[in-house]
Amino acid sequence: MTDGEPVPRVLDTSALLHWPIEELALGSVVPAQRREVERFSQERALLLEGVTLEWREPSETAVARARDIARSTGDLGGLSPTDVSLLALALEMGAELVTDDYRLMNCAESAGIPYRAVLTEGISERWQWRLLCRACGHQAAAPEQESESRQETTECPECGNEMRLSSR
Repeated sequence: MTDGEPVPRVLDTSALLHWPIEELALGSVVPAQRREVERFSQERALLLEGVTLEWREPSETAVARARDIARSTGDLGGLSPTDVSLLALALEMGAELVTDDYRLMNCAESAGIPYRAVLTEGISERWQWRLLCRACGHQAAAPEQESESRQETTECPECGNEMRLSSR
């Protein structure tokens, strides 16, 4: 990339849903986002068919690196496989990540990936996540796998109550 060339952008689903159509042109996205957009708005999904987007999958190497970054910040358990692919694509392309997902922003900040928000103000500081039992105070490492539901919980090994993600 030379001076004057636009920075490549990886667009999160929030950008696909909320940005003006003309702003999306030439953005990069992952194929799994088609289903996400269709789930929220069939009309928007049809509009996106007329936009010049680069639909591509990141390499397995980039996905592994993205998982390592998310694992190191404790964000992995709060990210979907699509989120991890978007982070990997931004890493692989050296692109700006456009997202309203605070966990993705936290990972991008940690990895030195430029990012910007779609509708929110974005993060004000980096966070490190851990599991915390609110009943007895027991702490454990954050989940090591992505989550489809983002609502998965863990039982406290000390008292049996529910453990939740907490920042430190």
